[in-house]
Amino acid sequence: MKNVWLLRLGLVLVLVLLFVLASVTGVREQLTPARLQQAVADAGLWGFGLFVVCFSVGQLLQVPGIVFILVARAAWGPVLGFANAYVGALVAAGVVFLLVRTVGGSPLGRITWGPAKRVLAGLERRPVLTIASLRAVMLLSPPLNYALALSPVRQGHHLLGSALGLVVPIAVVMFLSESALALFHSVS
Repeated sequence: MKNVWLLRLGLVLVLVLLFVLASVTGVREQLTPARLQQAVADAGLWGFGLFVVCFSVGQLLQVPGIVFILVARAAWGPVLGFANAYVGALVAAGVVFLLVRTVGGSPLGRITWGPAKRVLAGLERRPVLTIASLRAVMLLSPPLNYALALSPVRQGHHLLGSALGLVVPIAVVMFLSESALALFHSVS
Protein backbone atom coordinates (compact mmCIF):
# COMPACT_ATOMS: atom_id res chain seq x y z
CA MET A 1 0.00 0.00 0.00
CA LYS A 2 2.88 2.35 0.80
CA ASN A 3 4.34 1.84 -2.69
CA VAL A 4 1.02 2.81 -4.31
CA TRP A 5 0.95 6.09 -2.40
CA LEU A 6 4.56 6.78 -3.35
CA LEU A 7 3.72 6.14 -7.00
CA ARG A 8 0.72 8.48 -6.80
CA LEU A 9 2.79 11.16 -5.14
CA GLY A 10 5.44 10.63 -7.81
CA LEU A 11 2.87 11.10 -10.60
CA VAL A 12 1.56 14.29 -9.03
CA LEU A 13 5.08 15.65 -8.59
CA VAL A 14 6.09 14.77 -12.15
CA LEU A 15 2.94 16.38 -13.60
CA VAL A 16 3.37 19.51 -11.48
CA LEU A 17 7.04 19.67 -12.45
CA LEU A 18 6.18 19.28 -16.17
CA PHE A 19 3.50 21.96 -15.92
CA VAL A 20 5.80 24.39 -14.08
CA LEU A 21 8.71 23.63 -16.41
CA ALA A 22 6.52 24.14 -19.49
CA SER A 23 5.22 27.42 -18.08
CA VAL A 24 8.60 28.77 -16.93
CA THR A 25 10.44 27.87 -20.14
CA GLY A 26 7.66 29.21 -22.34
CA VAL A 27 7.01 25.83 -23.96
CA ARG A 28 3.36 25.96 -22.97
CA GLU A 29 2.90 29.27 -24.77
CA GLN A 30 4.77 27.88 -27.80
CA LEU A 31 2.19 25.11 -28.27
CA THR A 32 0.11 27.23 -30.60
CA PRO A 33 -1.69 25.85 -33.67
CA ALA A 34 0.59 27.79 -36.04
CA ARG A 35 3.80 26.49 -34.45
CA LEU A 36 2.54 22.93 -34.31
CA GLN A 37 1.42 23.11 -37.95
CA GLN A 38 4.88 24.28 -38.99
CA ALA A 39 6.54 21.50 -36.97
CA VAL A 40 4.31 18.89 -38.64
CA ALA A 41 5.02 20.29 -42.09
CA ASP A 42 8.79 20.41 -41.42
CA ALA A 43 8.75 16.79 -40.24
CA GLY A 44 7.60 15.46 -43.62
CA LEU A 45 6.73 11.76 -43.35
CA TRP A 46 7.39 11.85 -39.61
CA GLY A 47 4.76 14.56 -39.19
CA PHE A 48 1.93 12.29 -38.10
CA GLY A 49 4.08 10.58 -35.46
CA LEU A 50 5.23 13.97 -34.17
CA PHE A 51 1.60 15.13 -34.14
CA VAL A 52 0.49 12.12 -32.05
CA VAL A 53 3.38 12.55 -29.60
CA CYS A 54 2.63 16.29 -29.24
CA PHE A 55 -1.08 15.54 -28.84
CA SER A 56 -0.36 13.01 -26.07
CA VAL A 57 2.13 15.24 -24.24
CA GLY A 58 -0.22 18.19 -24.68
CA GLN A 59 -3.04 16.27 -23.05
CA LEU A 60 -0.76 15.36 -20.14
CA LEU A 61 0.11 19.06 -19.83
CA GLN A 62 -3.61 19.89 -19.98
CA VAL A 63 -3.56 21.63 -23.36
CA PRO A 64 -7.14 21.52 -24.69
CA GLY A 65 -7.59 18.84 -27.35
CA ILE A 66 -9.30 21.25 -29.74
CA VAL A 67 -5.91 22.92 -30.33
CA PHE A 68 -4.58 19.70 -31.84
CA ILE A 69 -7.75 19.08 -33.85
CA LEU A 70 -7.36 22.53 -35.41
CA VAL A 71 -3.70 21.82 -36.12
CA ALA A 72 -4.69 18.59 -37.90
CA ARG A 73 -7.24 20.49 -39.99
CA ALA A 74 -4.72 23.16 -40.91
CA ALA A 75 -1.89 20.71 -41.62
CA TRP A 76 -3.76 18.02 -43.56
CA GLY A 77 -7.06 19.50 -44.72
CA PRO A 78 -10.57 18.45 -43.73
CA VAL A 79 -10.61 14.74 -44.66
CA LEU A 80 -7.10 13.57 -43.78
CA GLY A 81 -7.09 16.12 -40.94
CA PHE A 82 -10.22 14.49 -39.49
CA ALA A 83 -8.68 11.01 -39.70
CA ASN A 84 -5.40 12.14 -38.15
CA ALA A 85 -7.14 14.16 -35.43
CA TYR A 86 -9.41 11.22 -34.60
CA VAL A 87 -6.56 8.71 -34.34
CA GLY A 88 -4.39 11.22 -32.47
CA ALA A 89 -7.23 11.94 -30.03
CA LEU A 90 -7.77 8.25 -29.30
CA VAL A 91 -4.06 7.65 -28.78
CA ALA A 92 -3.71 10.75 -26.57
CA ALA A 93 -6.75 9.82 -24.46
CA GLY A 94 -5.41 6.28 -24.15
CA VAL A 95 -1.93 7.44 -23.12
CA VAL A 96 -3.36 9.70 -20.42
CA PHE A 97 -5.66 6.93 -19.24
CA LEU A 98 -2.84 4.37 -19.01
CA LEU A 99 -0.31 6.63 -17.32
CA VAL A 100 -2.71 8.06 -14.76
CA ARG A 101 -4.35 4.68 -14.07
CA THR A 102 -0.96 2.97 -13.69
CA VAL A 103 0.23 5.44 -11.11
CA GLY A 104 -3.02 6.60 -9.55
CA GLY A 105 -5.13 3.45 -9.59
CA SER A 106 -8.89 3.98 -9.42
CA PRO A 107 -9.56 5.77 -6.13
CA LEU A 108 -12.82 7.28 -7.40
CA GLY A 109 -14.32 3.79 -7.22
CA ARG A 110 -14.04 3.91 -3.43
CA ILE A 111 -15.85 7.22 -2.92
CA THR A 112 -18.55 7.12 -0.25
CA TRP A 113 -19.98 10.64 -0.63
CA GLY A 114 -23.58 10.25 -1.87
CA PRO A 115 -23.72 12.73 -4.81
CA ALA A 116 -20.38 11.58 -6.23
CA LYS A 117 -21.39 7.95 -5.77
CA ARG A 118 -24.59 8.54 -7.81
CA VAL A 119 -22.61 10.11 -10.64
CA LEU A 120 -20.18 7.19 -10.69
CA ALA A 121 -23.07 4.69 -10.61
CA GLY A 122 -24.04 5.73 -14.16
CA LEU A 123 -20.48 5.16 -15.26
CA GLU A 124 -20.52 1.70 -13.71
CA ARG A 125 -23.95 0.73 -15.14
CA ARG A 126 -23.35 1.90 -18.71
CA PRO A 127 -19.66 2.75 -19.06
CA VAL A 128 -19.46 2.92 -22.87
CA LEU A 129 -22.61 5.04 -23.26
CA THR A 130 -21.62 7.33 -20.39
CA ILE A 131 -18.09 7.85 -21.73
CA ALA A 132 -19.37 8.40 -25.27
CA SER A 133 -21.82 11.02 -23.96
CA LEU A 134 -19.15 12.73 -21.89
CA ARG A 135 -16.75 12.79 -24.85
CA ALA A 136 -19.47 14.15 -27.17
CA VAL A 137 -20.00 17.08 -24.81
CA MET A 138 -16.56 17.60 -23.25
CA LEU A 139 -14.37 16.28 -26.10
CA LEU A 140 -10.83 15.87 -24.74
CA SER A 141 -11.15 17.97 -21.63
CA PRO A 142 -8.03 17.26 -19.54
CA PRO A 143 -10.01 17.08 -16.26
CA LEU A 144 -12.33 14.51 -17.88
CA ASN A 145 -9.33 12.47 -19.03
CA TYR A 146 -7.92 12.37 -15.51
CA ALA A 147 -11.28 11.65 -13.88
CA LEU A 148 -11.98 8.73 -16.21
CA ALA A 149 -8.53 7.30 -15.56
CA LEU A 150 -9.06 7.50 -11.80
CA SER A 151 -12.54 5.96 -12.02
CA PRO A 152 -13.20 2.21 -11.90
CA VAL A 153 -14.01 2.07 -15.65
CA ARG A 154 -12.18 -0.61 -17.64
CA GLN A 155 -9.63 0.32 -20.29
CA GLY A 156 -11.63 -1.35 -23.07
CA HIS A 157 -14.80 0.52 -22.12
CA HIS A 158 -12.81 3.75 -22.04
CA LEU A 159 -11.43 3.16 -25.53
CA LEU A 160 -14.78 2.14 -27.04
CA GLY A 161 -16.68 4.99 -25.37
CA SER A 162 -14.04 7.48 -26.47
CA ALA A 163 -14.04 6.10 -30.02
CA LEU A 164 -17.81 6.48 -30.29
CA GLY A 165 -18.04 9.81 -28.52
CA LEU A 166 -15.25 11.64 -30.35
CA VAL A 167 -16.48 11.17 -33.94
CA VAL A 168 -19.16 13.86 -33.97
CA PRO A 169 -17.35 16.62 -32.05
CA ILE A 170 -14.18 16.21 -34.12
CA ALA A 171 -16.27 16.33 -37.31
CA VAL A 172 -18.04 19.47 -36.06
CA VAL A 173 -14.71 21.17 -35.28
CA MET A 174 -13.46 20.23 -38.77
CA PHE A 175 -16.64 21.58 -40.42
CA LEU A 176 -16.68 24.80 -38.38
CA SER A 177 -12.98 25.41 -38.98
CA GLU A 178 -13.52 24.82 -42.71
CA SER A 179 -16.40 27.33 -42.71
CA ALA A 180 -14.36 29.85 -40.72
CA LEU A 181 -11.42 29.48 -43.12
CA ALA A 182 -13.71 29.94 -46.14
CA LEU A 183 -15.25 33.05 -44.60
CA PHE A 184 -11.81 34.44 -43.73
CA HIS A 185 -10.52 33.89 -47.29
CA SER A 186 -13.62 35.47 -48.86
CA VAL A 187 -13.20 38.60 -46.70
CA SER A 188 -9.46 38.98 -47.35
